[in-house]
Amino acid sequence: MPLREAAGDLPAVQPTPGRPFGLYVHVPFCFTRCGYCDFNTYTPAELGGVNPDAWMEALGAELRLAAARLDGPTVSTVFVGGGTPSLLGGERIARLLGMVRDHFVLAPDAEITTEANPESAWPDFFAATRAAGYTRVSLGMQSVSPRVLGVLDRIHTPNRSAAAAREALAEGFEHVSLDLIYGTPGESDDDLLSSVDTAVSTGVDHVSAYALVVEEGTALARRVRRGELSAPDDDVLAHRYELVDARLSEAGLNWYEVSNWSRPGGECRHNLGYWNGGQWWGAGPGAHGYVGATRWWNVKHPNNYAELLAGGTLPVSGFEQLDGDALHTEEVLLKTRLRQGLPLDRLGDAERQNAQTAVADGLLVAEGERLVLTPRGRLLADGVVRTLLG
Repeated sequence: MPLREAAGDLPAVQPTPGRPFGLYVHVPFCFTRCGYCDFNTYTPAELGGVNPDAWMEALGAELRLAAARLDGPTVSTVFVGGGTPSLLGGERIARLLGMVRDHFVLAPDAEITTEANPESAWPDFFAATRAAGYTRVSLGMQSVSPRVLGVLDRIHTPNRSAAAAREALAEGFEHVSLDLIYGTPGESDDDLLSSVDTAVSTGVDHVSAYALVVEEGTALARRVRRGELSAPDDDVLAHRYELVDARLSEAGLNWYEVSNWSRPGGECRHNLGYWNGGQWWGAGPGAHGYVGATRWWNVKHPNNYAELLAGGTLPVSGFEQLDGDALHTEEVLLKTRLRQGLPLDRLGDAERQNAQTAVADGLLVAEGERLVLTPRGRLLADGVVRTLLG
């Protein structure tokens, strides 16, 4: 997998026929930086030149260049993530989708998602984005515990997430998701269950739940290093995952990926594209794309991003071309995480022997010609993948 680091240097890429094609747009703006977050985001104080309107202009230039590179693929999913897309306001997010339509053909049943934070998404935001054609909204809830929200440096009030979800549903969104984080220092079982129950009570059809990871370079990591907070405990994280899974399953939301639960039909098709070998163009500062056998990533800073596009250059920072072994490793890694399981015919002879070991250890179960993680296997999914690959 040779790596190349050269701005604007991207080889010819074309989507693989028969695979879903998506578009990811990265919005790099946040009002404040959450202590646990290591995403490519910038607060107003960190930006010296690019404002949202200038970023929109640069994004339009990238979409135009991307469309010129590709042979007119039909886009089945669009995902606007961040950062905090809702900071742009409903009018800009609606205009963003119009820019996508200017350069790409969307499938008639395209799933079109925007992320939003509860403190910047209100009924007018949901009305504008729904009217523009967005079909799905994903809200960063994290918790309803004031203590947990404080440790995470979240600025919304405990009840705002549920209210925002209900507002989105009232505006006619077909699919609404709430994201939770578990394992925050100081969180109790009751804190987590209260958050899960609140999410379920809103009537949303999708919940994601992620274990807190202490990422190097974040404010949270510095607090853990100073001894102000304890690092998440693996046994506690496993117990909390089991609590989430049991409560959501009781409510009719079933797991379809290790960290994602939905009602039937509520699965995130864009993310399923990632896990099932789909391809996508990643637009925006720091966005990653994957087309054919080439993966690339854009320059991170919005100012550099805008400067390159103003000169007519793709804002690519580097790329890698995946060989057969790398593609196989990724397929096993990603499909093993899915409820639909990993097809046995994707494994070589030695890997099938390894799979028998994982089955005997109670980590996988064979369902027809597919291997599916057991409840215990989901807790050890990364280790199961290592066992399979040998």
